[in-house]
Amino acid sequence: MCIELKIRCKCGQKEASFNMRDNIMPQEVILGLYCPLCSSKVEFDETTMILDNGWLIEYDMDLARFMALAKLGISAEEVTPAFLFDEGYATWKELYPGELEDIKEEKEAIVAILKEDPQRYFKELRNWANARMARLKEEGWRKARFI
Repeated sequence: MCIELKIRCKCGQKEASFNMRDNIMPQEVILGLYCPLCSSKVEFDETTMILDNGWLIEYDMDLARFMALAKLGISAEEVTPAFLFDEGYATWKELYPGELEDIKEEKEAIVAILKEDPQRYFKELRNWANARMARLKEEGWRKARFI
């Protein structure tokens, strides 16, 4: 089970949804969120932060290491911002913030094809998904690299 969490960035302009995999990490493990508008004003610290295409997430690494040891038996050296993000313990709900809103119209147009031509629907859906993943990888979204 995953907990979904919404956090507003420090400048207040944007919001992102997070998943907290298996309830291992509490929401307090995320100290700060900085959107592309406000992240440029923050000095990046690779020991406590992850940068994903202009978005910056700051983690409480002491809390994260404590929870990982207590609940997962993982040593402190293994718990990094990349571990938290890439393994899903404190990561985007989607591939990137705002993804569901961005793809809504595109997906609706493809779903409309299902009623007319189911074979074409599956072909269009596959082509759309493949092209979309290639674009997201090219744009530099971290989670898209692993799909």
